[in-house]
Amino acid sequence: MSQKTPVDFWFDPLCPWAWMTSRWVLEVEKLRDIEVRWHVMSLAVLNEDKLDELPEEYREMLATKAWGPVRVVIAAQEEHGAEVLGDLYTALGTHIHNRGEGPGKEAVAAALKDAGLPQSLMDHWDATPYEPQLRASHKEGIDKVGQEVGTPVIAVPGPDGEQIAFFGPVVTPAPKGEQAAKLWDGTLAVASVPGFYEIKRTRTQGPIFD
Repeated sequence: MSQKTPVDFWFDPLCPWAWMTSRWVLEVEKLRDIEVRWHVMSLAVLNEDKLDELPEEYREMLATKAWGPVRVVIAAQEEHGAEVLGDLYTALGTHIHNRGEGPGKEAVAAALKDAGLPQSLMDHWDATPYEPQLRASHKEGIDKVGQEVGTPVIAVPGPDGEQIAFFGPVVTPAPKGEQAAKLWDGTLAVASVPGFYEIKRTRTQGPIFD
């Protein structure tokens, strides 16, 4: 049985910022005694009760691009086990973000091939019987951190045994080496302080994929 500290990571493959954070936490996995466990969340589910408050462009994006990829991912989890999610997410992010292909059917189908998963999972694109599992996975992550956040959500064991969860960190480009480890240590430090909620500044650049 692994003695590494489990780190639960909730992602939506659509989000470029979650992709950046995921590459950072994989770098941390090389440098700290942690083991990442991947989970699905959904920006479409997160925002479905507040669509009237969102800009029209974002509403359109959620309606046309957000559902298909997460339906395919949750189907992969349910039919092939949660252990496939890490490789699938890496393949999805490489096509969608690094190669700039976007979250369309061709990119997701190519990611399935790269991850060694069957193309039959694309049958879940427009609808899936696993929507209850998708919503349950999303709810599990959001319940740990609260509603006023996005993706990713990260949860780690706290000093009292209960999980400490936080949104982010939002960072670009994904830090590497000792810089990645320092950011991890600092993030855990502030997240473990009772009553701590937020550090934030205005983003001055978009995601840098490398």
